[in-house]
Amino acid sequence: MQALLGVIFHFIGGFASGSFYIPYKKVKGWAWETYWIVGGLFSWLIVPPLAAYLTIPGYTDIIAHTDGGILFLTYFFGVLWGIGGLTYGLGVRYLGVSLGSSIILGLCSVFGALIPSVYYLFEPKEGKDSIKDLITSSWGQMVLLGLLVCVIGIIICGKAGAMKDNDLKKSGVVGDNAEFKIGLGLTVSIISGILSACFAFGIDAGKVMAEEANDIWKAANPGQGEFLFQNNVTYIVILLGGLTTNFIWCMMLNARNKTFSNYTDKSTPLLSNYIFSAIAGTTWFLQFFFYGMGESKLGNGPSSWILHMAFIILIANTWGLVLNEWKGVTKKTLTTIVSGILVIILSVLIVGYGNYLHE
Repeated sequence: MQALLGVIFHFIGGFASGSFYIPYKKVKGWAWETYWIVGGLFSWLIVPPLAAYLTIPGYTDIIAHTDGGILFLTYFFGVLWGIGGLTYGLGVRYLGVSLGSSIILGLCSVFGALIPSVYYLFEPKEGKDSIKDLITSSWGQMVLLGLLVCVIGIIICGKAGAMKDNDLKKSGVVGDNAEFKIGLGLTVSIISGILSACFAFGIDAGKVMAEEANDIWKAANPGQGEFLFQNNVTYIVILLGGLTTNFIWCMMLNARNKTFSNYTDKSTPLLSNYIFSAIAGTTWFLQFFFYGMGESKLGNGPSSWILHMAFIILIANTWGLVLNEWKGVTKKTLTTIVSGILVIILSVLIVGYGNYLHE
């Protein structure tokens, strides 16, 4: 029953992550950097402390007496992740929800699994697996196989993107695909996929805060399992790092593109723009709110991360079909992207199975 609840929570989180960009499509007359930072203020500054306040009494005290080195490392991973989150928005903008999310999240799964294992080869830590452990064990070999399959899926999706580009040029279809740019989109998506994995590292770096919140809750609620909302205190520090990166970049774009006037431009539907941006930002945060709940039930960080990725890919690509992002392409192109998506999902399941064998 605990595992089932974990899967359900991860599905809800995946739905939130795969859907958060949809409200942004309702924003009218604003530049990308304007609606991205307005939504981001809700994602990274307003909603996380509110969630912690509602779920973890005394969360500020936990942060206050946490070692400064731990706080800095957690924040630093948030800064790196912020670059990944920033380029995620650009990847989705230039490739669409379907293709952009598949490539970014596939790469995020790969690097989220490999980078820590390489680090722990040189800095061993009890309970953490190194790349050597992966290579020399049956479960680790299964994980590496899944990562290889993931890379193949990403290559297939990239091929589908190039085919889509050619199809649209030949047919003259523009419509919702006006911003589709395969070269720029692939570049920012690769950067995003690598750096987005830093969120998982941030959770690990700030785990001491989550563990303290968990211990306090368990002392007050004996015999009731793990605290569902323990990660909410860690998110505050990670997301401040993400806010730093995104705020600086968006302000630079506002200045360069002369779009500061967007925030007060009455010729645009200001109220609805702010509302849709706020909905998008809040929906984005909910992915990790439910991710933390899912992880507390499954009790395995890597498996939770992989399951989270799988659900996001599924939901994002469902939206891609609903929004007709592949309208105007040939049947061969459509078959190629579906094949690539299925391969990525298969890779995630293989990695998840490898982690299951390790439990």
